[in-house]
Amino acid sequence: MTEQIASIVAEEQAPPAGRRNKTQLKRRSLLDRLGWFAFILPVVLGVLIFSFYPMVISLYYSFFKTYTGTTNMPSFYVNGFLNFGVFNYKKLFTLDSEVWIALRVTFTYAIVVVPLSLVLSFLVALLLNSQVKGIGVFRVIYYLPVIIPTTISGLLWADFFDARFGLANNILASLRLPESRFLTSAQTALPTFMAMQLWTLGASMILWLSALKNVPQSLIESAKLDGAGPLRRLWKIIVPMCTPILFYNLITGIIGALQLYGPVMTLMGQNGAGPDNALLFYAYKIYGTAFADWNMGYACALAWFLFVIIAALTALIFRTNKWVYYGDGE
Repeated sequence: MTEQIASIVAEEQAPPAGRRNKTQLKRRSLLDRLGWFAFILPVVLGVLIFSFYPMVISLYYSFFKTYTGTTNMPSFYVNGFLNFGVFNYKKLFTLDSEVWIALRVTFTYAIVVVPLSLVLSFLVALLLNSQVKGIGVFRVIYYLPVIIPTTISGLLWADFFDARFGLANNILASLRLPESRFLTSAQTALPTFMAMQLWTLGASMILWLSALKNVPQSLIESAKLDGAGPLRRLWKIIVPMCTPILFYNLITGIIGALQLYGPVMTLMGQNGAGPDNALLFYAYKIYGTAFADWNMGYACALAWFLFVIIAALTALIFRTNKWVYYGDGE
């Protein structure tokens, strides 16, 4: 009797079934959210600590004229004078002539190398898209230069283009052509460096291959039946279908060219500017200002100026991307 009364009381005190289901659903939803948050937490922390915080603190440092340390925060007054202001940006635009030399070198490199790399990697991808026995071996060979570490690649090219003992001049001599000074001359240093960078077309080539594989063969066959030749099929069907990869390669190519630093440093060492600043890239100018001159504030200002340039160019390309074909729905 007592057990029956206790069970009746428990049933009366228990919440309705519908309310219990809602509570359980809320708990499950909360657990699901916490689970997803736990998975993305490392990425969020990495972005905040290694990307967002350095950007914010570098913008703060860029307004300090005197800042030569990496551990102590700069003070607003140094020797009784105000240390906070737009001194660094004024120097950037009016006093430092090397900034414009670095911009000229960097943009010359970008204007020449980015279009050439797009065209050459696309042509290589067209060749490697052929259904030929053993074509996979050639794909691997063309991709191999991409996986060579930057340091090793720089040392190899430095030996190859050595003006006195390099293999390049030996090849020219064997062909009875005049020798060149390559990286030791202001006239030939930048063209030589551009030629070196065109060897790493494998990364763009892989992306072009993926785009070519997605071109519907039915369109190609229909164009053949209509009498379209190879060039017409290439220009009217293949290229438009590959414009999303073209757009991606263009954006990444411009950003990479304007931020180029590693190959210059590994190739030339501490003399990375080359003869008459022929290889004074903008990123190398930032590095030298920060870690050779120990002028962190001015280096941060230089970096933010480069950020504005890249952001403006990227926004311009995105505003003019109507030529990109994304499918029948666009």
